[in-house]
Amino acid sequence: MNSEWSLDVLYKGFDDPKFSEDLISFEKKAKELDEFSKTLSHENEKEDLLKIVKGLEEFELLEKHLSCFGFLSQSTNTANTKAAAAIDKVATIASTASKAMAVLSRYISDMKDLNSYLDCPELCEYKYFLNDIHESGKYLLSEDVEEALAKMNISGGSAWEKQQSLLTSSLEVEYDGKKLPLASVRNLAYDASKEVRKAAYEAEIKSYAPIADAVSFSLNNIKLQVITEAKMRGYESPMDMTLHQSHVSQKTLDALLSAMQKYLPVFHKYLKRKAEMLGYENGLPWYELFAPVGKSATTSFTPETTKEYLVNHFRPFCDELADMMEEAFDNNWIDFYPHKGKVGGAFCCNMPFVKQSRVLTNFDGGLGDVVTLAHELGHAYHGLNIESHKPLNWEYSMPVAETASTFNENIIMNAVIDETEDKEVKLGLIEKQLQDLCQIICDIYSRYLFEKAVFDRRSDEFLFTDQLNEIMLDAQKQAYGDGLDPTCLHPYM
Repeated sequence: MNSEWSLDVLYKGFDDPKFSEDLISFEKKAKELDEFSKTLSHENEKEDLLKIVKGLEEFELLEKHLSCFGFLSQSTNTANTKAAAAIDKVATIASTASKAMAVLSRYISDMKDLNSYLDCPELCEYKYFLNDIHESGKYLLSEDVEEALAKMNISGGSAWEKQQSLLTSSLEVEYDGKKLPLASVRNLAYDASKEVRKAAYEAEIKSYAPIADAVSFSLNNIKLQVITEAKMRGYESPMDMTLHQSHVSQKTLDALLSAMQKYLPVFHKYLKRKAEMLGYENGLPWYELFAPVGKSATTSFTPETTKEYLVNHFRPFCDELADMMEEAFDNNWIDFYPHKGKVGGAFCCNMPFVKQSRVLTNFDGGLGDVVTLAHELGHAYHGLNIESHKPLNWEYSMPVAETASTFNENIIMNAVIDETEDKEVKLGLIEKQLQDLCQIICDIYSRYLFEKAVFDRRSDEFLFTDQLNEIMLDAQKQAYGDGLDPTCLHPYM
């Protein structure tokens, strides 16, 4: 079993002739879409719809092949210049089709009787996709403006995102006389030693100082672009645009926020009790959020034992899911270990066009890493289940995306707790679940408050590092209340 993923199912490298061929085909397809968009009339709408669907599928399949390869290559090496160049090239070609895309979308949105065509066998599977375009037509801008926005994004928001990713992924932390990747130091937040947890936290915070202003500058420009685009398209706010694109109503969001706010005091109580157990009087210091309580499970996992553990626990539930997990481990779908230049955290990239996915993690052998892999392989299972759908129906919103992954987490954690006889170990596992829930409720809520405040203020002012820090500290105080020690909060966390 390899500890690094293989991307050979896509291309053997950026010098692979197939990559060059697909890039040429992609550029050709963009031109074809542009030419086709100039021929549209409302005299043969059904035939046009069929051609639109076929053309879009061919275009998007090529784009997904090319963009996934670039994105995944860069994720494990943000200094990969060939990947960066390829990503820019694909984005540039895609932008040349943006005018045609706008024309096609407007054509569909202007149809007076779209539904009359959607019951035929060739189009019925695209009903949701086409109706969504039809209903979103009011937010379309002119074809020339759509083209300009797409092209300017390459050197605008997208470029600022890349800068932020490069700065954080290439960051090395001075810890214990060594330079370590950021992800490795962040993993020490779970260490059994209070001294190690605190020292790692302080080292991490110190490492951010040299890049703070650059990241702040990136954030300001990303947010301003979103604000500008939302206004241009006629949305009430960036939030309104996000909700529309996610297919979530304001009413649903308000209900979710209300539920989170209702239960915040419960998590504050949990945090204060954890603080007491660890010997703190004024709430929990930030660097102790992930401190183990009770007795930690002593098992240290390897990729091989992680595979065995996950497959054995998911096999009784679903053979298809267990089989997919075996394939993921055996066929190099997973990139495990942290290193310089690799992005932090974890993610899954679905590739239904090759009936596979790719999972990135920063594995250090703890139970948390096993749970993380269960989560990300839940996304992969989602990918498995959309393979049989039409390519234009592969996209799904974030609320839907997290269903299978969260379910997988619960399967593993519930199994581990049930199997554990040692009460102190069981306590530690239950507390780990509470940690995760606290992150979902308190941490995500704090980031929502931060984002909202930044968007509210960015329209009228540039937010310097100190101002962004103040906004985040205020958001943390609202979300975590008296559960955290107010003297130990930090805006970078």
